[in-house]
Amino acid sequence: MTKEELAALLDGREHRDEIFKDEEKAAKESGLVVVFGASDDLMELRGAIRDEIGCYEGGTACFDENGLLENECENEDCPHFEKIKEKAKKIEALWCAKEVTEDNYISWTYETDIPHSTFKIMEDEEIYCIGIVFSIYDLKK
Repeated sequence: MTKEELAALLDGREHRDEIFKDEEKAAKESGLVVVFGASDDLMELRGAIRDEIGCYEGGTACFDENGLLENECENEDCPHFEKIKEKAKKIEALWCAKEVTEDNYISWTYETDIPHSTFKIMEDEEIYCIGIVFSIYDLKK
């Protein structure tokens, strides 16, 4: 399965039914990561990486060639971790940053320079999230 095929499969799904277990398993086997928003404070990762990132009103997930970066230091402002983050590939979660109409915004969108494909998640016939699918192998490049 390619990132384009998986994104096409997920496109138009309802919020809270973004990806099914068998699709998540297939994504993992294909080295794909699905990124989408949940609630007003989470970036969900499914597939080759399974995690969630707290990002109330937006935030950033950082990746190196091994996957999601995590600060193993007890110091939240660890200077060594900050240097590692500077070189990392990033996915920026944007909360209500994309306007659909004058008074309607998409809850979650994402910006990254990691090669990816996009898909829409719906809620009550409106776009709730524009998620992304990327290959874990593109982190190694």
